[in-house]
Amino acid sequence: MSNDRVYSAPGDHIESKRPVVVSRYRGFTRANHWLTAVCMIVLLLSGFAFFHPSLYGLTNLFGGGQTTRWLHPIVGVLLTASFLGLFVQMWRLNLPRPEDAEWSRKIKDVLKANEEALPEVGKYNAGQKVVFWAMAILILAMVVTGVMIWEQYTAHLFSIPVRRVAVAVHAIAAIGLVLVFIAHVYAAIWTRGTIRAMTRGTVTGGWAFRHHRKWLRELAGGRKVGGPEQS
Repeated sequence: MSNDRVYSAPGDHIESKRPVVVSRYRGFTRANHWLTAVCMIVLLLSGFAFFHPSLYGLTNLFGGGQTTRWLHPIVGVLLTASFLGLFVQMWRLNLPRPEDAEWSRKIKDVLKANEEALPEVGKYNAGQKVVFWAMAILILAMVVTGVMIWEQYTAHLFSIPVRRVAVAVHAIAAIGLVLVFIAHVYAAIWTRGTIRAMTRGTVTGGWAFRHHRKWLRELAGGRKVGGPEQS
């Protein structure tokens, strides 16, 4: 088997334009991403409304307490399905690569935006991979515990002590997800040109060369992408 790795996904390609434009995300992927983001925001706001009495006023955003109570788990199911769609598309591209360790060791250069001191990376760098896997784990934890405390349908299947533990884990996972979500949004704003990838679906050739050079080299080399690794 070859040691080559795949760093790109179906739909990634370099468009023949001046300046060079690189297609990074298909329309389906972008829609999937924004649906996940909207669901997450709704869940965080509605969940915080029940987290502490001082935050109960957030239920007014959704039509009151009763509406918020049934809306929260329903949106949770939608988030699970939506994130699963992203996971299927992106998990392989977020597997650890040898260059990720070096990228992590040079975190000071990352914060200083000293790109020339960093190793070439594929479609995602180590920081983006950490966010991806953290979201996957935290969402899974929230889904499992959410089912355990869903009063209307499944809560009766579990004992009260188990449900108490589930509530605590659910709350802790929610706080962790908030922190990861903030980091994700901050990084997207901090790295200029990143948001364009999820709004227009494209990035400039200069952006790709600076931030994800290995991914750009693969596209420029015309390698087949998205399928099994070539032997």
